[in-house]
Amino acid sequence: MNKQYRLKLTDILVTTVIALVFGVIYKLWGPLYYAIRPLGMHLEQLIYGMWFIAAIVAYLLIRKPGVGLLAEVAAASGEFFMGSEWGLAVLLSGVAQGLAAELIFAGVGYRKYTVSVAIAAAVAATLGSLVLDSLQGYIGDLALWNLSLLVGFRLTGAIVIAGWMGHRLVTALEKTGVAELVRPVDTLKV
Repeated sequence: MNKQYRLKLTDILVTTVIALVFGVIYKLWGPLYYAIRPLGMHLEQLIYGMWFIAAIVAYLLIRKPGVGLLAEVAAASGEFFMGSEWGLAVLLSGVAQGLAAELIFAGVGYRKYTVSVAIAAAVAATLGSLVLDSLQGYIGDLALWNLSLLVGFRLTGAIVIAGWMGHRLVTALEKTGVAELVRPVDTLKV
């Protein structure tokens, strides 16, 4: 592996700090999710994408292999230790979602940082979450129209929140110069 793509201790620490910030956001997001849920029609799925954003933001900032998976697992761990409503299942979700996003980053050779890559990672994380939900039996009994609504809303939320907003957040950080403070000096600049 190219030396510039090896994770250093500072990369891991910065990724973990980014992930823990998102872990706090994830924990605060749970009550919002449950507040929207009684509205029905799976409208709560429109905000589900927030739980995929740590992997994308961390990857766009650090730009090294493994960062997406590490960030998502660390964020899920932070959420868990703050008393997640979903208990230990949140850690499994972090692994599934982070691994799915990481596959997209690996697919582009860890060399592209565009909004389309961020959106593709958000879609992959959504698919990872759906596979996990399916294995845990959460969505297996839904009628096709109902399942389609859930999947469509979750994908829409993921694309907008995790993909587009995640990319916009990093772009905004780059404009302020903050991204350069956390980005390793040995990574390529876009």
